[in-house]
Formats: sequence, C-alpha cells, structure tokens
Amino acid sequence: MTSLTLIRHGETDWNLERRIQGATDIPLNDTGRAQARAAADVLAAEFERRGVTPIVVSSDLQRAHETARIIAAVLDADAPILYPELRERRYGAAEGMLVADYRAHHGGPGQPPADGEEDRALLRARGLDALRRIARDARRVTAPTDVPVVAVSHGGLIGELIRHASGDTLPLVGERIGNASAHRFVVERDGLRLLSYTPIAA
Repeated sequence: MTSLTLIRHGETDWNLERRIQGATDIPLNDTGRAQARAAADVLAAEFERRGVTPIVVSSDLQRAHETARIIAAVLDADAPILYPELRERRYGAAEGMLVADYRAHHGGPGQPPADGEEDRALLRARGLDALRRIARDARRVTAPTDVPVVAVSHGGLIGELIRHASGDTLPLVGERIGNASAHRFVVERDGLRLLSYTPIAA
C-alpha cells in the first residue's frame, strides 16, 4: 500500500473570480503562493514527526506544478515528478465561464454538457489510473519501505476521487475542495481508501 496526500493547488485569479479553469493553464496568484507555503509548513511538521521525506508529484499545469515546487522546497524533497494524468477535468467551451453561469446551463440533471467537456466517469477512471501509476512508481523506487506521496492536483479530480473512495457519499452537498486543502488516502492493490478530507462550504 502507499500513503498518499492529495493537495489542491493554491489560488489563481480565476479561482478568485469564480471562473471555470479546467485545462486552461492559469498561474497562481500571490494568495495562492502563500497558501502553498502554509500547506507545506503543515506537511513539514507532520513528516518531521514521522521521520520521513515524501515523494512529491504534480499535475503538469502550472498552478499545480508551482504549488508542488513550493511544497517540495519546504519539505527538502526532490523536485516534483509530473503526471499529466493529474490534470483538472476538461470543461471545453465552458472554460473561462463564471461558475454560476456554468451551473445555470450545464452539469445539472437534464442539462447538456459543454462542448468538449470531459465525462465524469472518464475523469474518475483517469484519476484512479494516475494514482495506481504513482503508487507503482513510488514502490519501485522505495520498496519495501512505504514512503508517503504528496500529489498536487485540482479540485474537480480530487472531488471525483473522494466520491469514488467514499462510495459516492462524499463530499456532502454544499461542500467543495478548497485551495491548498489536504485529503489523505491509501492506495491499495484492490482499490482506494479515504482516510480524511477537508472540505469547505461552497
């Protein structure tokens, strides 16, 4: 098994404006960088108590990659390994749209998806494949020791993995995945187990 902490990237200007980002490559803003440093400090205290240095991996979109670089530097870990499979859900023509407008036109029961929007079932499968690959790669390097992994990804993907691991009971209605929040899993040969998650009010 592999212990894995999924971190959502820090804030971007589009997060601040409540816009759909998807695969659009938006950078962190200054608040996002501060959030990444704060998350890194919490992780550093935890891993120092455990006497381990984690492997840090990341989506290749710059908002996640910069968050991961900040975290790796604070943890004195190697540079993040990039996994494009950890990218955010693609929203196609809806990228750049205000979240409120998206919800009014797409994504709800009976509403059509945006042109080019990634199906949630495919998003889930992509995320699970990514975590299995990351765990396999980590075990190859560190076996027989269980070296923990910190993976920086995106709210949509993290939420879908939480749904999968909880049997589609979490996150609860009215909860969302906050910037730089941490969610802990165990990746096992036969599945994904959720240990904890830290949602915020939508």
